[in-house]
Amino acid sequence: MQYRSGSQIREDFLRFFETKQHRRIHSSSLVPANDPTLLFTNAGMNQFKDVFLGAEKRDYSRATTSQKCVRAGGKHNDLENVGFTRRHHTFFEMLGNFSFGDYFKKDAIAYAWELLTSPEWYGIPQDKLYVTIFAGEGSVPRDDEAEQFWIAAGVPRERIFEMGAKDNFWQMGDTGPCGPCSEIYFDLGLAAADQPGVDVPFPQDEQRYVEIWNLVFMQFDRAADGTLTPLPKPSIDTGMGLERIACVLQGKISNFETDLFTPLINRAEQLTHHKVEKDSDIDDRSRASLRIIADHARAATFLISDGVLPANEGRGYVLRKIMRRGIRHGRLLGQEQPFMHLMVYAVRDEMGTAYPELHETADRVAKVVLAEEQQFARTLQLGLSQMNEETLRSGALAFRLYETFGMPL
Repeated sequence: MQYRSGSQIREDFLRFFETKQHRRIHSSSLVPANDPTLLFTNAGMNQFKDVFLGAEKRDYSRATTSQKCVRAGGKHNDLENVGFTRRHHTFFEMLGNFSFGDYFKKDAIAYAWELLTSPEWYGIPQDKLYVTIFAGEGSVPRDDEAEQFWIAAGVPRERIFEMGAKDNFWQMGDTGPCGPCSEIYFDLGLAAADQPGVDVPFPQDEQRYVEIWNLVFMQFDRAADGTLTPLPKPSIDTGMGLERIACVLQGKISNFETDLFTPLINRAEQLTHHKVEKDSDIDDRSRASLRIIADHARAATFLISDGVLPANEGRGYVLRKIMRRGIRHGRLLGQEQPFMHLMVYAVRDEMGTAYPELHETADRVAKVVLAEEQQFARTLQLGLSQMNEETLRSGALAFRLYETFGMPL
């Protein structure tokens, strides 16, 4: 398994599927077009939703993308976990390949296994991988097809595990396209175990065994009464987090240790004048703060670049929470002067090749972030003065300060 940079991994994924006659499609905006049900684009399939539903026709039946995604509000809300775990992010990139009534399960499985294990591509050792299939539940049968196709691709039967509907059955909504899925996991080894050095079998340790790719087989149409009818043209929707596969291919146990984040964390150290010792347990909280700044700088840069502005409701409110959380953690590191707006240029420098629009929008984005930093500094002062007036901080006051001023609970 050869080291690859995050940029190489992204490009190799897209190039691989181009060799399989997929059209490379640029990421859609983080603001979903014509979909009021979504706060932010949170998966690669969002821009193809109408194609999957048959409401839109395109001049291609196979596509591949690296999609900008944000999960920081509504049902998918990872915000408070970010920085304190190895794999939670507000902004991330979803690598995907899609078939709109073209190829189905057999080819999707063969493509995935080839990309992951072929020495010409990612070259991951096969004995580090596990696969899950749908076990069957209610009126939906076990996915025997997927199991046979995985075995045909070269996966030993003992490395194929059955999971229930919670993990291995996907649906777009209460009605409409749905189907079983297969997930591919990588064994990060004992060093990544939930209890370091304690060897437990797959799939019991979520820290050690990390899901890297989900293949969704859209083969049914669910009616309002719950009955499933086979789709005349089954489709494929897959998603692999770039940050996770980079962690695997770069031999790390945390996404934040990959080259997608280390330059941003280094810049955050410079701007906050706070250097963290690599192996110091004492610095764990500071390390989390630097990760939060790096992650939230990515989210804020891309959201503002795509037209979202800080506000007190909707998307703008989520953006404001993300920015203020990043600023707060800068203050926890001792930096009380505006700094977050300078992180915008670090994000541009790292990601501008894949997303050229960042070169055009960076100055505008930085101005928005700086204005928010200045406003937050003023509201913090107001909030602190209110706190000083009440010696006893009630729960209601603490919540109001959090909601109004973005102050930590």
